[in-house]
Amino acid sequence: MTAPTTHLPALTTSFEVDAFDIPTGREEAWRFTPMRRIRGLEKAATGGGAVTYTSAANAQAVVVVDRESPALALASPPTDRVSAIAWSAFETAAIVTVPANAILDEPIQLTVEAQGAAQSFGPVVVNLGAFSQSVVVIDHTGTGAYAGDVTIRVADGANATVAVLQRMDDDGVFVGHVRAHLGRDAQLRCVAITLGGDLVRLSTTVNYEAPGGDADLLGAFFATAGQHQEHRLLVDHSVPNCRSNVTYKGALAGAKAHTVWVGDVLIRAAAVGTETYETNRNLILTDGARADSIPNLEIETGEVVGAGHAAATGRFDDEQLFYLQSRGIPGDEARRLVVRGFFADIVRRIGVAEVEQALMSAIDQELTALQPKASA
Repeated sequence: MTAPTTHLPALTTSFEVDAFDIPTGREEAWRFTPMRRIRGLEKAATGGGAVTYTSAANAQAVVVVDRESPALALASPPTDRVSAIAWSAFETAAIVTVPANAILDEPIQLTVEAQGAAQSFGPVVVNLGAFSQSVVVIDHTGTGAYAGDVTIRVADGANATVAVLQRMDDDGVFVGHVRAHLGRDAQLRCVAITLGGDLVRLSTTVNYEAPGGDADLLGAFFATAGQHQEHRLLVDHSVPNCRSNVTYKGALAGAKAHTVWVGDVLIRAAAVGTETYETNRNLILTDGARADSIPNLEIETGEVVGAGHAAATGRFDDEQLFYLQSRGIPGDEARRLVVRGFFADIVRRIGVAEVEQALMSAIDQELTALQPKASA
């Protein structure tokens, strides 16, 4: 099946690998990705690795199933070759279910760990029942080259926060896609936190299936020397009276640290009454780092409540650092305060204590590692 768009190329959706050409890196969707570093995930499934699923709080909401499970009918079809390969090769998947009208007091915590130096695959399906309220945290960890998609289905009237963390080992590769589907008056806060791995490429797509949907997409990332972190978003407003807000912030430090943020928002002709805004901010802490930021907004109707976008990349503010030091704050602590302040808006809005703590702890660790360089 092919869904035409205008500025975007035709979007193919299929579970069949052969429906997609092998990307070369020259395609618009892949031109920022260093293809030699994704270890053949775009070519074929060689396997050899394994995936384990571990759930903590609210473990009863998570089940691990094989390929034959009827619950996998809820999975979104792939829209690129890596996703199709991952679907063709996985052995087990995790299904997260929140019943209709359920109100969960504790987050559902799921750790997806890639094991071994080879390729591994494993999808996750999150099914949130009508008028339910829940928080789901999916933590991607491990080593090797992992590919796996997350499908989020938010039924009518449900209110959910889903946080997806990428904390692979230093040699880990992660290529995945989060696909969210919102029902009537559904509310979703989707949080993406990327902190580890040699290469991480995370795509996020939001589709509205009925009026009244509200999507709040938050992201934070910290890339250090040699890391490539890529976030691609598509918010597809195709029905009336829906809302979206995108806010991503990233920091970079170290030689050849590279981040890519591409934010596409499409307001189709039928999506009257849409309200949307997207923002990306990047903070470069050292020489040798590079941030690419590309917001795209396409509007096919004049009947919108509001629509806009903004993006900026800047260096560490030495004036702020000087101000804090002039008031007796040591240089290392002053630097930490400035970076923490940069991420404060994202942290405040996450609303999940475990995720907030993981983000700030990782930022502190990276800044501590920079201290010898800062004082040299």
